[in-house]
Amino acid sequence: MKSAKFIPAILITAVAVTGTSVLAAGPKDREPVSFQELDANGDGQLTKEEMEAHRTQRFTKADSDGDGQLSVEEMQAAAQKKANDRVTNMFERHDANKDGFLSEDELPKPRRAGKMFDHIDADNSGTISEQEYADAKERMGRKHKKHGKAGSDDS
Repeated sequence: MKSAKFIPAILITAVAVTGTSVLAAGPKDREPVSFQELDANGDGQLTKEEMEAHRTQRFTKADSDGDGQLSVEEMQAAAQKKANDRVTNMFERHDANKDGFLSEDELPKPRRAGKMFDHIDADNSGTISEQEYADAKERMGRKHKKHGKAGSDDS
């Protein structure tokens, strides 16, 4: 039966396209690519071709064996390198006394923690009830689904 082979082929293609898109986009907490990095010819304008060239460059860099395909291992290695780079960068920025350790005082403070707390505390009681927490979690799940992202299962 042709559909028995066709459906897995579609699924594999979807995973490959999604994986390369995620790799090309990068994590949200990553520093954005500078305009100058994208503007390959330095003319002060970005073209679709320059954007695609940057995406292709990221793909090629992750494709460590050069076979034109990304394996799970290659994507994991690329993600691990990004994570390692972020940790190194975090230490460079926040290790104020340069002792190679981050104390709690040196850790970056959440930028919107107070605002988020106030948003979740719907009745302005100064505390978050279990219901307010559940409601906020549901709202966030709907927001992620609306934008095509997987919902969070955090408790």
